[in-house]
Amino acid sequence: MAVMTTIAIASLAIGAYQTYRAGKAAKKQGEANQAAADSSAELFDFNAAIATTQAKDAVARGAEEESRFRVGVRGQIGAQRAGFAAGNIDVGYGSAADVQADVAYLGELDALTIRNNAAREAWGHKVQAADLTKRGQIARKEGVNLAEAGRVNAQSAYLNGASTLLTGATNLYSAKYGFK
Repeated sequence: MAVMTTIAIASLAIGAYQTYRAGKAAKKQGEANQAAADSSAELFDFNAAIATTQAKDAVARGAEEESRFRVGVRGQIGAQRAGFAAGNIDVGYGSAADVQADVAYLGELDALTIRNNAAREAWGHKVQAADLTKRGQIARKEGVNLAEAGRVNAQSAYLNGASTLLTGATNLYSAKYGFK
C-alpha cells in the first residue's frame, strides 16, 4: 500500500507541476502577444506620421505649383500685351483687353484647380494617417487584452493545479483512513 501511495503522490505532484508550467507558459504567451501588439502599434504610429508628412508635402507642392502657374499666366498676359502693342493696338481697350481678361480668368481657374487637387491629395493622406493612428490604438488595446487573458489563463491553471493536488491528497487520505 505504501508503494501505491508514493506513486499516487508522485503522480499528483507531477500533474500539479505540469499545470503550473502550463500556467507560466500561458502568462509568457500573453506577454509575448502584448509585445507583438505594441510593436504593431508602433509601426502604425510611424506610418501615420509619414502620412501626415505626406499631407503637408502635398499642400506645399500644390502651393508651389499654383504659384509657378500664376507666374506663367502673368507672363502669357505680358507677352500678349507686348504683341498687341507691337501691332499698334491699345492693350487696355476693346478686344485686346477682353483677351487678357479671359486669359487671366482661365488662368485663375486653373490655379484654383491646382490648389484643389493638392488639398484633395492632402486629405487622402490625412485620412490614411487617422486610420493608421486608430489601428495603432486598437493594436495596443488588443495587446493589453491578450496579456490579461494570459494572466487569467495562468491563474486558472495555477488554481486547477492546486485543486487537483488538494483533491488527490484528500482522496489518498480518505483511502488510507477509510473515509467516504
